[in-house]
Amino acid sequence: MSVTYNSNKQVYNGHEFFPSTVILKPRVEVHGGDLRSFFTLVMTDPDVPGPSDPYLREHLHWIVTDIPGTTDSMFGKEVVSYEMPRPRIGIHRFVFILFKQKRRQAVVPPASRDRFNTRNFAEENDLGLPVAAVFFNCQRETAARRR
Repeated sequence: MSVTYNSNKQVYNGHEFFPSTVILKPRVEVHGGDLRSFFTLVMTDPDVPGPSDPYLREHLHWIVTDIPGTTDSMFGKEVVSYEMPRPRIGIHRFVFILFKQKRRQAVVPPASRDRFNTRNFAEENDLGLPVAAVFFNCQRETAARRR
């Protein structure tokens, strides 16, 4: 899996992006499987409201299902629309997790973005273990940084 923002900013584990860089949803390419296999992409923030005390973890930012193998997220079905990262306190991790589906049109979206649990979501939708994951760090941007 590869995740790219603004057509040229690739996500690598631990790299930092400013909120102004991640306003629009990224392109997520699936490198495994074939056109007969389908994948579900989940994006969450496990550090809500802040990384030192993330008692509201996780916050759901995006879910795309039925992504055919060897294609990208634009070919899937967006069941939870992309919500841009807006960290308020500290440095947050934003995690992309990719699951291989056992069959097409089998994923039920959660009722809420708040207090989302990726592990429970995977169990409820019979997704098994993740096949790929990547994360970036993001923190609140000061006005001076945006200029």
